[in-house]
Amino acid sequence: MNIQTIWPAELNLGEGPVWHAPSGRFFFVDIHGCTVHAWHATTHQRQSWKMPERIGWLVARRDGDGFMAGFQSGFARLWLEPVLRMDAIGSPHPDQPDVRLNDAKADCHGRIWAGSMNNVDTRRTDGQLTRLDPDGAFTVVERGLHIANGPCISEDGRRMLHTDSGLDTVYDYRVSPTGELMDKQVWKRFGGKQGTPDGMTMDADGNVWIAFWGGACIRQFTPDGALLQRIDLPALQITCMAFGGDDMKCLVVTSARNGLSERQLAQYPGSGAVFLMRPGATGVLPKTFG
Repeated sequence: MNIQTIWPAELNLGEGPVWHAPSGRFFFVDIHGCTVHAWHATTHQRQSWKMPERIGWLVARRDGDGFMAGFQSGFARLWLEPVLRMDAIGSPHPDQPDVRLNDAKADCHGRIWAGSMNNVDTRRTDGQLTRLDPDGAFTVVERGLHIANGPCISEDGRRMLHTDSGLDTVYDYRVSPTGELMDKQVWKRFGGKQGTPDGMTMDADGNVWIAFWGGACIRQFTPDGALLQRIDLPALQITCMAFGGDDMKCLVVTSARNGLSERQLAQYPGSGAVFLMRPGATGVLPKTFG
C-alpha cells in the first residue's frame, strides 16, 4: 500500500482529523502545540492557525458558519476565516483546570459527543463523556473515565463505540433518539504489544478503524470486532484517522511525537507526521453540528 506523508513529523500531539467537503480540506490539530492545521486534498496547500490554548477537535456546523471546537477551557464556536475568532459556550468541567476536552464526533441528530481527560495526571479518573446538543446545552452522560477517546457513531445514530484508553478498552453503547446511553458493554480489550486504542472511525460498511498509540499501526475490524487488516506506519504513537476526498476513499492518519526518546524517534522517524493512504474502504461524510 502506498502511504504518503502529507505533513512533516513536527506535531507534538497530532489529533482530530476531519474532512471538510465544502472547502476540500482535511483539518487536524496539534493539541499541545495549540494549533489548527489544514491540508487541501487537491492543491496540497498547507495552512495553520495558532490557538490561545490547547484544542482537541473541530466539528463543522450544519449552517456552514465556522466550526464547533473543543478547547482546554471547554466548548466554543470557532471561525478560522476570514479572521480568526472564538465564542466560548461553556465547560463541562468548570472547576477542574487540569481537565481538557480530548476527542469528539457529531451524530446524525446534530449532537456532539465529547470526551475529556486529566491533562496532568492521566491515571486520574477525571475524564467525562459529554453530549452537546444543537441548542448549545450540554449534559455529562458518563463520569469516572481515565482518557476518553475516539467516539465513533453509526450512520443511524443508534450505536456508539467509545474508548477509555487508560483501560485499553473499547465500549459499545446503544443510543436513544433523545441521546441517552444504554446497555454499555465491553466491545474489545487491547493493550500490551497491540498498543492502546485511541481515535476511531467507521467506514460505509460499518467496519471499525482504530488508531493504536504505542502500536505503530491502525487496524480495521468488523462491527463485531473481528480483525480484517492491520496497516503499519513509521510512527509509534498513532492517534486518529478520518476518511475523505472526493470519493471518500482517502484515509488521513495523525500521529504524535511527544514523550518519545531519541532512540524511539530514530526507529519511528514519522512520529508526529500526518499520513495519507487509500486502504480499500469507503468512508462516510462526517456529521455536522446543529
